[in-house]
Amino acid sequence: MSSKTILLGLRCLGAVLVVLGASGFGISMAVQYTKRLSQLEQLRRMIFLLKGQIVYANASLPEAFEAVGKREQGPLSALFLRVAEQAETLEEENFSAVWEQEIGKMEEKNGREQSALSRSDRQSLAGLGRHLGFLDREMQERNLLLYLEELDEQIAQLRGHRQETCRLYTSLGVMGGIFLAVILI
Repeated sequence: MSSKTILLGLRCLGAVLVVLGASGFGISMAVQYTKRLSQLEQLRRMIFLLKGQIVYANASLPEAFEAVGKREQGPLSALFLRVAEQAETLEEENFSAVWEQEIGKMEEKNGREQSALSRSDRQSLAGLGRHLGFLDREMQERNLLLYLEELDEQIAQLRGHRQETCRLYTSLGVMGGIFLAVILI
């Protein structure tokens, strides 16, 4: 075998690896989009349960967060359980600080399952915590309902664009890989 044949074979192998890598990246972006939608739907269920715990079960915030956190799984459940644990020892005025701190920890990768929520999702969720803990139950219910409406709109928008966005991410990954492979060969 001549060195030109080996070099051509290595180039072809490199091109195939570039296409596979870029395709994998596109597919992972599509999976991330779907995972975000799934977590927003889970968050909606959890906020609805939280509202029920606060309004109908007349539970305190730590009790409500713990009850909701135990009913679900994943990073959002862990968030609710950590907030419940820390909120039991704090005064009510500090609840929003604990809430925002724990939401900030969602970005970290400390061996825990990482959240798929975007930065704007986390900021919106952090804003919800500013209105919990120090208002009366009626105002807390109104704030939770307002947040649920915003969440419903966002979920509807993501659902409406899911198919085309996932297809776009996958196609761009494949086409981008082919484009890079052609340039590199």
